[in-house]
Amino acid sequence: MSPRVVLIGLPGSGKSTTGRRLAKMLGVDFADSDELIEDAAGRSIREIFDTDGEAAFRALEAETIATALHDFGGVLALGGGALDTETTRTAVARSGLPVVRLDAAIGTLAARVGDAHTRPLLAGDPAARLRELAESRKATYEAAATLTVPTDNRAPGQVASRIAASLKQRKETAST
Repeated sequence: MSPRVVLIGLPGSGKSTTGRRLAKMLGVDFADSDELIEDAAGRSIREIFDTDGEAAFRALEAETIATALHDFGGVLALGGGALDTETTRTAVARSGLPVVRLDAAIGTLAARVGDAHTRPLLAGDPAARLRELAESRKATYEAAATLTVPTDNRAPGQVASRIAASLKQRKETAST
């Protein structure tokens, strides 16, 4: 059983919050790849980064996502940098699943992540780091996404409803 939809986007774009609402609307489970990693490792993302480094984290992340793409049947939210790893990009592309990119302005993202103390890649100046990540990940996100949904000035329920409607339309179109 595979997820019905995969959510991607920068930190603060609303993947986890929207994903939970979307899963409820669809009557399926929700999983966040970062939470799956923490459960598997028995440590926080920050601890993994601090102790083992980003490369070790990305390897664990790729393995965790590959398993989820195969075994988990719900809404799967990926960590913001998950698609930086080629094996993850390939696994997501080969899954044939709808991939929804949640997008927001840097100011919105920065306000949502606050001081970003639990997000190692945003340490120091979250807004500046978000700008850098947005630029470096833009092409990857655009290539992977089958749908992009802006989240600025929208409640998570509104975003989830838009995604659910798009998924329903996609399913109806595929069955005709």
